[in-house]
Amino acid sequence: MPSRSASEKASRTLSNTDSPSSPALNVVPDYWDQICSILRPRVGQEFDRWFGALRASVTDDGCVVINSPNSIHQVWIESNYQALLNEAVIKVFGGPRQIKFDVLCAPVVVSSAEPDESLQAARRQGGGSSDGAVVTEKQPVPATLAEAGLSPRFTFENFITGPSNNYSAAVAHAVAEKPGRTYNPLFLHSDPGLGKTHLLHAIGREIMFRKRRANVRYITSEMFTNEFMEAIRKQTFSQFRAKFRRVDVLLIDDVQFFAGKESTQEEFFHTFNDLFHNTKQIVLASDKPPGEIDGLEARLVSRFGWGLTAHILPPDYETRVAILRNKMIEAGARIDDWILDYIAQRVRSDVRKLEGCIMRIGSRASIAGDHRLGESEVEELLRDVLDQDPSRSVNIDRIQRTVCEQYDIRMSELLGRGRPKMIAEARQVAMYLTRTLGKLPLVEVGKAFGGRDHGTVIHAVKVVEARMEQYADFNAMISDLRVKVSAPA
Repeated sequence: MPSRSASEKASRTLSNTDSPSSPALNVVPDYWDQICSILRPRVGQEFDRWFGALRASVTDDGCVVINSPNSIHQVWIESNYQALLNEAVIKVFGGPRQIKFDVLCAPVVVSSAEPDESLQAARRQGGGSSDGAVVTEKQPVPATLAEAGLSPRFTFENFITGPSNNYSAAVAHAVAEKPGRTYNPLFLHSDPGLGKTHLLHAIGREIMFRKRRANVRYITSEMFTNEFMEAIRKQTFSQFRAKFRRVDVLLIDDVQFFAGKESTQEEFFHTFNDLFHNTKQIVLASDKPPGEIDGLEARLVSRFGWGLTAHILPPDYETRVAILRNKMIEAGARIDDWILDYIAQRVRSDVRKLEGCIMRIGSRASIAGDHRLGESEVEELLRDVLDQDPSRSVNIDRIQRTVCEQYDIRMSELLGRGRPKMIAEARQVAMYLTRTLGKLPLVEVGKAFGGRDHGTVIHAVKVVEARMEQYADFNAMISDLRVKVSAPA
């Protein structure tokens, strides 16, 4: 490992234009190359994008100063690669060093309109909006993710895909590549904690990096409502409308919050029309599909269906394990495989809970040191987030996977809305086995199969029982499936 004296000998003093009050800086190109050689294989294909433009210096007191071209690089590296960077610095310098970022230039704020769009922008300013309100206020384009309301934590790269969400992820990618030109509007819906918000932020972030002049805004429907009410109180409608009708991409989360708010729905209706007719991208997310949101006006339900609606299902066992491994790496934790398996078996339907489990286990493991956590300790630590009956979680997953293998179909088909004969039969068989073997309430069985109601489960059980009485080979297959799903794992 290079010593401090070797570092100083190999370094080149910067120009005397540095502030005399700050510690002297020495450029360390050789050591930065060594750090990069460690980081490159661990970061992978994203390395050049985030580390290629960086340079490093070291102060006389040993602090490593990393020159970043902008604040976005700094935030992204600190949020995603700080642990790896710390390890690489320790390895190269032979011990821990303080790491600081120095942003070389401030973000550039530019007009939201491309040169070839300036005429259209002028026409929009002069022609007014669809509800007769003329929008003349100018709004600065968000220069950073934070100004756009976006979090650097949520990216396409760290969104784990599987059979339950790969379709939604694919269409989100398509929207990010060609905003306003495909799948507009895009409406994502799922139970809480399955990745809708993650995809909204990932879309916005990707568009901002692809097109620096894009005016992107992420906001929840509650925030939109509050800002609208504030505009009413202060009579600042022009500023409010400029903020949301001059965007290129509008990302609205928790749309179900609009329900019952007539004035807000009226305002959003005109905002939607203004953006849509000017080919601006709209992405919406809700815990229900548009037609099932009580208190949402029919004209909004209709418009939300103009584009594409995508349903995100709960992750299967394999996807849950992949999510846990990814969260473990992000947290810089070391967790035994059996614990990851245990969590994946016991937490089925909420990705946020999976992340919370990793944080708890990782924190306890770091405190415990060499002490290996046992199952009783893990269960006690996660008691409030685990499924109430562990056998139910295990059985449902096992039943679904076994039935998929029997019928040679994908899990997404079993849990989806498709009704081809073979898939419908497989779904009914899986529901029957889940109901009869797991002794689960009808509502819970329906929820485990894509949110179906109890009547669908009752019908499935009756159909399977009737077929078992009528066909001996079908009855034998059900008996064989019972054995497979009940045998020790």
